Amino acid sequence: MSLRYKTTSPSTLSSHSLPNSKHSDTISLSSTVSAFSTGPDRHGFYGGTQFSDKPKVPLSKAQILAREKKWLHMLDHWSEYMNKNYKKIRDRCRKGIPSAIRPKAWFYLSGGRSLLDAHPNVYEELLEQEGDPQIIDEIRRDQHRQFPMHEMFLDEDRPGQKELFNLLKAYSILNPKTGYCQAQAPIAAFLLMHLPAEQAFWSFVSICDKYLKDYFTPGMEMLQRDAKLFMALLKKTSPQAHRHLVKSKVEPLMFMTDWYLCAMTRTLKWDTLLRVWDCFLCEGIKVIFKVSLVIVGASLSSHKVRKSNKELCDTLSLLKSPKDVYIEEEFIMHNIMRLNITVEDFIVEHKRIEMQIRKQQQQNLM
Repeated sequence: MSLRYKTTSPSTLSSHSLPNSKHSDTISLSSTVSAFSTGPDRHGFYGGTQFSDKPKVPLSKAQILAREKKWLHMLDHWSEYMNKNYKKIRDRCRKGIPSAIRPKAWFYLSGGRSLLDAHPNVYEELLEQEGDPQIIDEIRRDQHRQFPMHEMFLDEDRPGQKELFNLLKAYSILNPKTGYCQAQAPIAAFLLMHLPAEQAFWSFVSICDKYLKDYFTPGMEMLQRDAKLFMALLKKTSPQAHRHLVKSKVEPLMFMTDWYLCAMTRTLKWDTLLRVWDCFLCEGIKVIFKVSLVIVGASLSSHKVRKSNKELCDTLSLLKSPKDVYIEEEFIMHNIMRLNITVEDFIVEHKRIEMQIRKQQQQNLM
């Protein structure tokens, strides 16, 4: 189980409703035409909460070329680096993967490439099958809701919505036990923005089956365990924030469900999300934990804020719609790197929680 918190090799790694999210963009285009930009931003958004007309401060051309060259060398010798020099990959992911290299790097990091190599033509075969009619209907109802202000998903005639439907349908057929969960859709759409459909599919399979293992089962048992783990880690990293949540009777699943099930795709600023996913695909779910710990810790760091948000509903509102400054790229990346928490902390707390659960199960049988 420790591999969930330290991914040394990513390749070895019923429908549920999602809570409302500040960044869900689940709005009809007809009501937001006036919010359209005359052209897309550098990430392809015409409007909505993810749109940004702020230019990113670029690295020098020499720096970009140097980083791209290093990444291309690693990708050409991928197995060797993964087996003997994983820390080099991790450190370069933490610095940020060059935009031109990111699609291929994500395909390798996620384990999607290994799955595609092992299962050629399977995606096409899955697309030829009809699938469960009820699940197909659920996917069709959700497909237009994913990033509707992005150029790929503006309407049903765009390739994005068609590819999203195909990907989710194929996964529900490949993994009938899990089927389809609404939270899968933004992850799939996010991958399709960066990868060809077949590569996105196998990356999605690896993420769902390894990185987010058992998150999409009807009982979401792993997510419930991770909620307990989150609180244990929060007590260590931000004791005042932990104390406030307990005092306000705020359960972690009230605000973190969307964060974890969607792997932050509906929560963070776009540049932040790209950087977080660079690390997430390399290091595993512990990155989502760290981002969550930083957001909650920062949001509740001020005594004045804690005092003015004593009630459960006020605290939830604060956490579900964090201040922009707390989800900006520099703030998140700087603080998750300096967070006082280790892999051993994850493992120790995980074992303790597992023991508590087993003890409770034994008592229930008595």
